[in-house]
Amino acid sequence: MTFFTAPDGTRLAHRVIGSGAPLLCVPGGPADSAYLGDLGGLTAHRTLVVPDLRGTGASARPADPATYRCDRLVDDIEALRAHLGLERIELLGHSAGANVAVQYAARHPHRVARLALVTPGLRAVGIDVPAEVRLALARRRAHEPWFPAAFAALEAINDGTGADWEAVAPFWYGRWDEAARRHHAASRPDNPEAVAGFGAEGAFTPAATRAALARLASPVLVLAGELDLNSPPSAVAGLAAWVSDATFPVQPGAGHYPWLDDPARFVATVAAFLGASRA
Repeated sequence: MTFFTAPDGTRLAHRVIGSGAPLLCVPGGPADSAYLGDLGGLTAHRTLVVPDLRGTGASARPADPATYRCDRLVDDIEALRAHLGLERIELLGHSAGANVAVQYAARHPHRVARLALVTPGLRAVGIDVPAEVRLALARRRAHEPWFPAAFAALEAINDGTGADWEAVAPFWYGRWDEAARRHHAASRPDNPEAVAGFGAEGAFTPAATRAALARLASPVLVLAGELDLNSPPSAVAGLAAWVSDATFPVQPGAGHYPWLDDPARFVATVAAFLGASRA
């Protein structure tokens, strides 16, 4: 781990792995960035610069909990860019981290060379996913042995009678195998204050963010997983539609972590978008 100091004095950590030109990867959660791993082997094409968001992983907890807010995290990404000495960055955001990435692109468009949004969270652009969409997508997994219990828990969450998020975990993966179970166990957020603060009042200005994305001159990859209940392809398509220069692939058979479900396909898609290394 390498450390740098945020504008408010919080000590933040980031790891650097791989080879080639740098790709700054914003994790979701907010959770320890270790769950991203090497993004399925993307390290063969890019040097991944992966920060631990404040209050997660090896990064310190801030003195002011209000700085956990999604829009405030943009300042940490900008501080990391400056720390790295990069005029422009290739930026990737996964899940909730995509909310940070799109707000960074909206605020600092001249700093973004390329933007990759992987199974993105959609709160920053104001897209809500109806319960019926999630349920319909979930029913496609009805042939899998874990389905009855997981689907019952999902229905209970959607109608407000339950909150057993552990029971629905198989839906986040294209394959609920031992590797997926290990990944899930290791990737759960462990700082409730950071999770609660991320979406606090004022964290998102969807209309302004959508307008900024429409003006963004940089190419944008918006990658959805075919089976992803968190960010269903039909909803992610709405985000892609607001981007002036968007590429919108849907990875077959993938859930919320497409680099685990089919690493070769994921890496080929992202590497093709990023193009040749400029190390």
